[in-house]
Amino acid sequence: MITRGHKRALNQALHELRRPLQALVLLEDGAGPATAAPVASRRGLLELATGALRDLDGALNGVDPQRALVRFSSREVVIGCLERWRPIAARRGGFRVYWDAGAAPVDGEPGRLAQAIENLIANAVEHGGPPIVVTGARVVGRLRITIANGIRHDLTEPPADPRRGHGTQIVSDVASSHGGRFALCQTAGGCVAALELPLAEPGLARAA
Repeated sequence: MITRGHKRALNQALHELRRPLQALVLLEDGAGPATAAPVASRRGLLELATGALRDLDGALNGVDPQRALVRFSSREVVIGCLERWRPIAARRGGFRVYWDAGAAPVDGEPGRLAQAIENLIANAVEHGGPPIVVTGARVVGRLRITIANGIRHDLTEPPADPRRGHGTQIVSDVASSHGGRFALCQTAGGCVAALELPLAEPGLARAA
């Protein structure tokens, strides 16, 4: 018998598999001699899809995948996600990035953080309008990442509520597993998502 928890895990795993594959399709649809996406972008999306398949296998067979906790630069993770989505976001006016947090080292799973950031970017690109603004700042020993978007005016029906669905639940789970927190706020002018994580070394001097 499939329990509610088992079904939820399966749906989340399928969601995480579908998202990078959809991004790859979008890249192909918009590809041309002058707009071909970098190989690194495609490779990064394929790596996310591979990780999602591993999670799906675990959900199907009731086995938690082994996860290695490491110290990593959250800035590198965020920039990597932005680069993968940049060709697609260009059709929505592109990204505005304001990063003032240096390398921002975090102890945890870089792949899981990438999942969270990619979900927030996908929501902003697919359901929001320009400008899409990404910020990173140090706040009292924590890293605060925000992804904000405006309203799309080309929709024939109201956009889906980003507070519902597997994507935001995954972001919440990632925040919780890293000792952080996640908040999402819709306003008359758009949507703002904020992800906070504890820094591995709060007193570390900022590095370029």
